Amino acid sequence: MQQKDILALTVLPVALVVTTTIMCLSRRARATGFFLLVAGLVLATRLDVNFLSHEWYRGTTRGIEISFVDLLAFGIAFSSIFFPLPGQRRFYWPASLGFILLYMMYAGFSIGISEPKVFGVFELSKMFRALMCFVAGALYVRSEREIRILVLALAVAVIYEGLNSIYQRYGQGIYRVTGSLDHPNSLSIYLLMTAPIMVAAFNSTLPFWMRLACLVAICCAGIGVVLTASRAAIPAFGMVMLGATLACISWKITIRKVAVTTLIALAVGGVLIKSWDIVMSRYAEATMGEEYEDKDKDNRGRYLRLAAEIVNDKFFGVGLNNWSYWVSKKYARQIGVDEYEDYDDIPESLLNSTVEFDWAAKYAAPAHNLGAITAGELGIPGLILFALLGLRWLTMAGSFLLPRVPDPLRRIPVGIFFGLCGVFLQSLTEWIFRQTQVMLSVHLLMGVLASMYFLRKQERKMEKREETWEYSPPRRRLLEAARVRGG
Repeated sequence: MQQKDILALTVLPVALVVTTTIMCLSRRARATGFFLLVAGLVLATRLDVNFLSHEWYRGTTRGIEISFVDLLAFGIAFSSIFFPLPGQRRFYWPASLGFILLYMMYAGFSIGISEPKVFGVFELSKMFRALMCFVAGALYVRSEREIRILVLALAVAVIYEGLNSIYQRYGQGIYRVTGSLDHPNSLSIYLLMTAPIMVAAFNSTLPFWMRLACLVAICCAGIGVVLTASRAAIPAFGMVMLGATLACISWKITIRKVAVTTLIALAVGGVLIKSWDIVMSRYAEATMGEEYEDKDKDNRGRYLRLAAEIVNDKFFGVGLNNWSYWVSKKYARQIGVDEYEDYDDIPESLLNSTVEFDWAAKYAAPAHNLGAITAGELGIPGLILFALLGLRWLTMAGSFLLPRVPDPLRRIPVGIFFGLCGVFLQSLTEWIFRQTQVMLSVHLLMGVLASMYFLRKQERKMEKREETWEYSPPRRRLLEAARVRGG
């Protein structure tokens, strides 16, 4: 174990206790912690410790990662349970939590029946981190006050990523910008997820200055997506933003709507025109046939063929986070690909060598398709469980589409619905859903969605009780007695 890991094991427990205690004692500290959690998720891998690091491996998780956001998520969840805000429950069962736990238990089962196990443990630890973000969002966000903190934090994060993207492209000359995330596709899927929420917030009854911040965030998100030059994200961004806009705005044409639309079009259109050659060169790299039908190239069609080969061989898959290992070791050769060497492990002497060598290139990349990598690692049952979880999230968020209400507690879930659609659209060509910042952010937003879903169910129960009381015999007798006394 390295010295930094020993130091981290000493400091992190103390930091966790201190953070949790402060949040238990101070509501403002809890609000500040939630703001930092939401806004800071884009920096989760920049300020973290990676225990048992296997950087040479090419899986979706390469160690047991712990970041400052994990301390915040635990502190918020713990303090919300044991020191709830006035008028709030200590705990309730958030919608979709059962599916999340079932999926995690199946992932643990997958680790138990597969070899090697260490890579699966890495991924399962990240699933637990995502679970804590889900619980934090579900238990803390219970009113418009917390929704305002959420929207403001997301706006700050999106604006930061947009400005960072502009600097990377025009200040540093980076071909495809990454923002503070690890890859251009990571940035594009994060903006796909959050920009529709900004649209929903802008068209809600939130304070004017906050809606203005959301408008700036929308422009920055559009610019950032263009500068990533992501072939899947650019059209997906247009679809989810159009859907969110149509679902949130009224059909009455006003000067404000025309001005806002013009501003966004000018901002995004100007960057698109300036980056037109880069965007077009990306689309010219491969046709649809070359991307999925050419068996001689390392393309997205190869990942689908590999997933089919794995499922035909192992119904339960090769094990969580074991795609790269087993594709390199076995399944690539079975479909006629001989690009990877059969390494059981990389010797310690080579890891410590001063000679530079890209060992990661000797392992297969994760499948550039979320369904393919899920089926390959967890088999058909795992794919079904994950599909049910995603469907549950979509139905929860979709239930807020009608009636169209500008109340932030009803409008923000509409933005989450289209943001989730954007995540799954880009996941058709990427595995980035499992990238740390994205996975944690998705689960945090799903926790917020679960809270809004619960609050609406409680309101409907109260309305039914009031209706029942209004027409109940005791109510009629009281009204009759009041009329008699009045007469």
